[in-house]
Amino acid sequence: MSIHLRAHAFAANPLRGLAGSPSAVSPSAVSPSAAADALRSLLDGADAAAHNHLSQVLPFRRGRPLARSPDPPAPSSSSSSPAPPPAWRLAWLPPSRVPGIPPEVFVFLGSHGGQGDGKEAAAYWAVDVSEVEGARFGGAGEESAFVDLRTLMVAADWRDKDAMGELAIAGHARALLEWHNTAKFCGSCGAKAVPTEAGTRKQCSNESCKKRIYPRVDPVVIMLVIDKENDRALLSRQSRFVPRMWSCLAGFIEPGESLEEAVRRETWEETGIEVGQVIYHSSQPWPVGPNTMPCQLMVGFFAYAKSLEISVDKKELEDAQWHSREDVKRALTFAGYEKAQRSNAVKVNQICKGVERGQTISSDLSVESEEPAPMFVPGPFAIAHHLISSWAFEGALKVPSSFSNL
Repeated sequence: MSIHLRAHAFAANPLRGLAGSPSAVSPSAVSPSAAADALRSLLDGADAAAHNHLSQVLPFRRGRPLARSPDPPAPSSSSSSPAPPPAWRLAWLPPSRVPGIPPEVFVFLGSHGGQGDGKEAAAYWAVDVSEVEGARFGGAGEESAFVDLRTLMVAADWRDKDAMGELAIAGHARALLEWHNTAKFCGSCGAKAVPTEAGTRKQCSNESCKKRIYPRVDPVVIMLVIDKENDRALLSRQSRFVPRMWSCLAGFIEPGESLEEAVRRETWEETGIEVGQVIYHSSQPWPVGPNTMPCQLMVGFFAYAKSLEISVDKKELEDAQWHSREDVKRALTFAGYEKAQRSNAVKVNQICKGVERGQTISSDLSVESEEPAPMFVPGPFAIAHHLISSWAFEGALKVPSSFSNL
């Protein structure tokens, strides 16, 4: 079964106007400067009780957003359906619940609401509270806790538009906060970099430099290499993967290199396969990488092989093999992903109650027979899943004539 999403996980952020369309942005959207002025007033105690609802804050601790997960309602006695898994949401707080933090530390995420209902749009913020001593922002009594973003990613119900929107907001916030933690100094003169434009930019504090500094994005190509003649796809394993998981090749783009060139170079370096035709599929922001790379942009492609003999670079990969379409279809068994989502949703609920279960994602990925799957590919939260499933179930995209001579 192929799983189709409205948008990739971490994309379609509702605070960013959905794909950046001008018509999608609320006419009452709050500007960063206006939002910063309002937040400063609230933090100073001016009319806080009356206007707290106009600013909402998402605290992070060591890269983990504050989340809440109340128990789902019990199913009725007449229902034969299983109880729904708990649904997590971000635990937004009014500024009065995040005291003692300077206004310049808050990072503006966007605004939402106020369209056609006569109410003002609310401004949304993220703040890193890792260094705040003794403060309690959540706990067992409130059914909220700081939860790793990868766990939330797997626990999110990809059929729930609101849940996927919350995941996109959390990803955007983590990327900006991690960038603030790593971009503390100007790369030109070494002076301290200070936040500007409500934390969405930085600027060098040296009056003779004043270099503007923008959030970092690290572009990565990710490609499904296809053997068209034998109807096979090339999948690889890295040593850090959980057992039995296979995925697409991927690699960072080098300076002076086009996306297509990066696809060909990375495929050749890691597997010895020569690639000709390269066709764009889609892209996905990926803010769950290492802290030193706050947000990767995964740019997905189909790549058609011109040679078939594999020579694995063992420094990069553990293994790489050709897999038939039928084998890949079996690896995409829907029940495994649904089970992983449900069990991780329960895990988030337990974390929010202060009782963390010692489960791993890999133990939940199995086929309907409950026997371990001989192989599986990343879940629907990853662009690799959609590259692989779109080929396995629908066939790769038709090659445009403009690529025929590559």
